[in-house]
Amino acid sequence: MSSNKTWTNVVMPQLAESLVSATIGKWLKKPGDPVEQYEPICEVITDKVNAELPSTLDGVMGEILAQEGETIEVGAVICRIGVEGAEQAHAEPAAQPEASGSSASGAATADVSQRSRYSPAVQTLAAEHGLNLSSIQGTGMGGRITRKDVLAYIESGVAGSQPAASAQQVSSSQRQVQTEPVVHTQSQTQAAPSHVAAIPVVQQPQVNEPVRHSGIHLSDTPKLPTIEVEGGQAEHYIDITPIRNTIATKMRQSVSEIPHGWMMIEVDVTNLVQLRNKLKNDFKTKEGVNLTYLAFMIKAVVNAIKDYPIMNSVWAVDKIIVKRDINISLAVGTDDSVLTPVIKKADQKNIAGLAREVEELARKTREGKLKLDDMQGGTFTVNNTGSFGSILSQPIINYPQAAILTFESIVKRPVVINDMIGVRSMANFCLSLDHRILDGVICGRFMQRVKDNIEAYSLDTQVY
Repeated sequence: MSSNKTWTNVVMPQLAESLVSATIGKWLKKPGDPVEQYEPICEVITDKVNAELPSTLDGVMGEILAQEGETIEVGAVICRIGVEGAEQAHAEPAAQPEASGSSASGAATADVSQRSRYSPAVQTLAAEHGLNLSSIQGTGMGGRITRKDVLAYIESGVAGSQPAASAQQVSSSQRQVQTEPVVHTQSQTQAAPSHVAAIPVVQQPQVNEPVRHSGIHLSDTPKLPTIEVEGGQAEHYIDITPIRNTIATKMRQSVSEIPHGWMMIEVDVTNLVQLRNKLKNDFKTKEGVNLTYLAFMIKAVVNAIKDYPIMNSVWAVDKIIVKRDINISLAVGTDDSVLTPVIKKADQKNIAGLAREVEELARKTREGKLKLDDMQGGTFTVNNTGSFGSILSQPIINYPQAAILTFESIVKRPVVINDMIGVRSMANFCLSLDHRILDGVICGRFMQRVKDNIEAYSLDTQVY
């Protein structure tokens, strides 16, 4: 390397207030590689999600001081970047991670795995000149479009033929870039091993009348991870990803530390089904999001928690801490993991607001744009296992919360009403509880209140 370069230290940033360290997941640049400002240099792993650390300046990648898999404290130097003729002589922390939605992979001539990743600098240039980035050839790692690619495209004179609508699209995309750390799920950012085919990211098709959209899961029929059997043996091996390892640790901790109890109630949701069928088309037209059953059910649960706040608590060995804010964690299933983004202060939102939150969190999870703040602060967890057709389940508590509630599939069943048999839409609600904090009496009353709240919905219920 040239001796007239000034070397700038890149340190581990504090991705969230509660984090004191993070793990280097994968280096995207090697020593000697050219680095552009805002271009990601490595992936950083936290407990639940991955973040990309971009460079703060143009230069050349220098010495790498933190190895892949090594846990680094906040503020520690992880690498150095050399700047030609620069006068910068002191350490400078890494900039906040940029938003991205697909995994980084090794550089190869035919590799286009990062083709759809755009840095803030690229998005700004494209928005200023009204460019459609899909028309620009990327020369960066994994086919990524760099700032130089955009400038070269502009100088070539082809930019004048870009459709005007593309500028609006790019501007909309640019608004999604946050000044705080924007992260994506680890299941999406793990580079595929050489013996396992990478799972492509498939965008959700737009449909007017989905067959079933009662939950926040990413697909009606969950895809299975691609597995290739090695050597024709009778058994195969799947590498444990960091997110799967975290799930295993949390589930083991929950089951081993929390004495689980369990109960179920049966709820008549006929009025709810009629109400949703009445409102869903107009709501979709007005709000642009689906009015799901889950929004109504979350509202019923939140109102029940107001009446029984002990449900919104955690065990603290010598005391029970009852949380003031009701923050609902949503168990969202992806192709190979379960994430729990959080609706903050759900008790202050109406049904329409909850529906928008559910749709937004599902979109962020699908696109890999969950922020660390989206995953923190949950006080009570709900899950819609009914979207898979399940009618009975026993969920594991989302540690360290006190309870988790699942909504099972809505099915038509014959029931007895006033000594007569009628066909009604019925659903089971299943609750797992921390028996250190909660007992059968309080949980039975809580579940009865949830049942009453749901069965109280009528065609006159307002969602705003």
